[in-house]
This record gives sequence, C-alpha cells and structure tokens, in this order.
Amino acid sequence: MASLHEEISDFYEYMSPRPEEEKMRMEVVSRIESVIKELWPSADVQIFGSFKTGLYLPTSDIDLVVFGKWENLPLWTLEEALRKHKVADEDSVKVLDKATVPIIKLTDSFTEVKVDISFNVQNGVRAADLIKDFTKKYPVLPYLVLVLKQFLLQRDLNEVFTGGIGSYSLFLMAVSFLQLHPREDACIPNTNYGVLLIEFFELYGRHFNYLKTGIRIKDGGSYVAKDEVQKNMLDGYRPSMLYIEDPLQPGNDVGRSSYGAMQVKQAFDYAYVVLSHAVSPIAKYYPNNETESILGRIIRVTDEVATYRDWISKQWGLQNRPDPSCNGNGVTLIVDTQQLDKCNNNLSEENEALGKCRSKTSESLSKHSSNSSSGPVSSSSATQSSSSDVDSDATPCKTPKQLLCRPSTGNRVGSQDVSLESSQTIGKMQSTPTTNTPNSTNKSQHGSARLFRSSSKGFQGTTQTSHGSLMTNKQHQGKSNNQYYHGKKRKHKRDAPLSDLCR
Repeated sequence: MASLHEEISDFYEYMSPRPEEEKMRMEVVSRIESVIKELWPSADVQIFGSFKTGLYLPTSDIDLVVFGKWENLPLWTLEEALRKHKVADEDSVKVLDKATVPIIKLTDSFTEVKVDISFNVQNGVRAADLIKDFTKKYPVLPYLVLVLKQFLLQRDLNEVFTGGIGSYSLFLMAVSFLQLHPREDACIPNTNYGVLLIEFFELYGRHFNYLKTGIRIKDGGSYVAKDEVQKNMLDGYRPSMLYIEDPLQPGNDVGRSSYGAMQVKQAFDYAYVVLSHAVSPIAKYYPNNETESILGRIIRVTDEVATYRDWISKQWGLQNRPDPSCNGNGVTLIVDTQQLDKCNNNLSEENEALGKCRSKTSESLSKHSSNSSSGPVSSSSATQSSSSDVDSDATPCKTPKQLLCRPSTGNRVGSQDVSLESSQTIGKMQSTPTTNTPNSTNKSQHGSARLFRSSSKGFQGTTQTSHGSLMTNKQHQGKSNNQYYHGKKRKHKRDAPLSDLCR
C-alpha cells in the first residue's frame, strides 16, 4: 500500500501544472481578452474552473466568463470577432446557445488549448474560491482529484455533454467522501493516498445508492434522501441519478446532466477490483508483480501528451529542461497509443466485463498540427456542447479505443438498486500514515517517473513492493485480517431518516 501511495505522489508531481504551461495559458487568455475588450471596453473577463484552482491536467481546457450589460447574450457577436482575428481554429468555434449555460467553445489556433467562454455566470468564479477553501481544509484532495480526472479522461467519462462527470461534480464527490470518512486521520497531510483512492472507488463504485441517495456538502456534509428532495421540486420533476446539491446555489443539481452516471459507477467498481487485487496479500505471487506499476493498471499517460508538454517547455520554458519522459534512473513515464491499447488492459477488460463497446454519440473532429515550432505536436479534437458543468478536461490526443468506446444511451440507468452499505463495509479500512520523503537526486524535476516502463511484454513500472493487504470482495462481507485496515465502522453524519438510505 505504501507503494501505491508513492506512485500517486509521483503522478501528482509529474502531472501538476508547470510554470511554462501556466505562462502559455495566460497568453491564450490575453489574446481572447484583447478581442473582447475591443468589442466591449468595459467588459470584465475572469478565469474560473480548473485553471483558476490549479487542479488541471496538461490538456485541460480554460474556462472564461465575461461580465457586462447586454439585453441578449452576445454569443454570435463574439464568435464572429474571434473568427475575424483568427484567434481560434476556423472549424473549432462552436456557439452552444441552447445549453443550460450558453457558451462559446473554441480551440486556440497556436497552442491548441481549448477554451469555454460564458457570460455573466457568477457561480463559476465563486465555485473556484470554494474549491480553494476545501483544498486548504483537505490537503489530500489535489492528489485524489488529479488521479480521478485522468482516470475519467482516458475513458471519455469526463465530459458533461456526453453524460460524464465534470470537474466540479467530481470535486464535490471527493469532498463528500472525506467529510463523511469514519477515520479522523483520513484528512491529515501525511495520510496514505493509496488507501483513500481505493476507498473512494469502493464507495462510489459499489456501495453508494444512486437511486435513493443524494450528496449534500454544506453544514459539514451529509447524504440526503431523494424522496425528500423531490417534495420541494415542481410536479413532474425528480432528482437526477447523480444528485449533488450545489453548496453555492440551493436547488441547483450539479450532476443533473451526468446521465451516464451508471457507466462512471461501473468504471469506479472496475478500478476498485483492480487496485484491491494489486495490493492484496496474494499479489506477491502474481507474475511480474515486482516490476509492474499498481497505479499504471488503471491510468496511463500517452506519448502525445508528453510530446505536447515538451513542445510547451521548448516554447515557453527553460531550454535545458530534462527529458520529460524519463526520471533520473531512465524509467519511462509515457506510453504510445498502441502500447496504451495493448497493455492498459483496463479499457478492453472493462468493456468485456461491463458490456459491449459503447457506441460513440458524437464524432470527434481531430486536427493535427505539424512538427515545426509553429505549433504543438499533438492533435486536437473539437468538443461540442456542454450543459451544467462548464469545466471539463478534454485531451488533444484521443486514442483509437477512446474514439470507439463512447458511452451509449441504452445501458445507463436501468433499474439497479445499489445498496448503500457503507456503515457495514467501508469503515473496516484503516491506513498507515505515510510520510512523504524528500525527492532524491534520482527523481526528475516533475516527480519520479516510476509509473510506466516500456518492455517487450508491455508496460511495467519499477515499484517498491510494500504489499499491504486490502480486503477483497469476500473479506468485505465482514471479515478482514488486514493489518492496514482495522478501523471503526463508517459513521455518517446524518439525521434520523438516513437509516433508510443504508438498506
């Protein structure tokens, strides 16, 4: 379990935003802001979303909001001006005037960074401040969120307009998980990230009752019965499958557009099974266990992303930056597309275990730039629409499997009644606090690269084997002889009616 903790720390260090990436993004914002100021000199342009909070992946988009006084939102006026100034790729500018939150989506013509522009939306900026406050309260949040965002990204479950979970919804789920965690040491800075990640997957992949239960963040966090929520809604309306009460706007359901919540649940359940097996007592008998990465079994970083970041470093950063694909020991961090599909069996196994490969609901438009210094060496797919959760993390490099296996509408909700048994099962885990050791000279500037290694048999990682035992499925029914998990049962901070939600 200590090994998984270290891998999460290394992944966070490697994938965290670099100064040159922030510099590049600010230049994109400046170019767009200049066009807006030319149209409306008194307009106020503000950044929100993951770029504002710092919890963004290298390929995440930028969220901007324009404040001003207009009788009608000037979506088409700004769209025409952006085309005229050639700020964005001609085919990438999309006006989504019918979305819950009307926005303009575009891809910057030089950097291929995706940008979402909205008008007079106050909650976006307030949500960024809320996220910063929770990050200070729960230091583990950035580590969990970055891994979870990458996990959803490579499965195309991170876009709201395709039914996935947006960044804000995912963050609130992680906050609720920590608020209601039975162990007090779960929120301290030196807690074991590996234990918390597996427990997160277990809660939302196995035990959370999506049919009957909603998530409430305010007042210290609690679960809420959907039947009670529905009483305060208009006739004919009911809470969404993933009901998350907006702490900033009472009555607003943050997860109302995540119609693919059941597919996200299945993905979380898959990750729980894979990781729990990887750290179980019998894992030491698995072939290649000494060299295979634990975290690398559920997430991977493609070589297109590493090449894109390398191009950014050359354009905006230091010229003598070390090779981003390797650490001091020469262990490869990144994988190419074919190796990702061949060796990252989580994608294919997941589809085999959970159903047929899901049909793609909208065609991705990919645009490839040349290898010259005039643009990044990566591809950019133009996204289409968005609804409640504007913040998203689209990637400029889709793998063939990602393009083929999109969520379908046929197997979304069904009549599943997933019992919320967290009071009996979740609370039997306890981690051993792991203190982060300082980076040695063998670690690269952006974190140790021990997650992914290339070999003739596929990708393996050089991991230190500290195999803490984690409860498997049968152990979860009440027996646990794990030295790492023997804590109290999960106690939920709820009122009396919540006993109903646990059945």
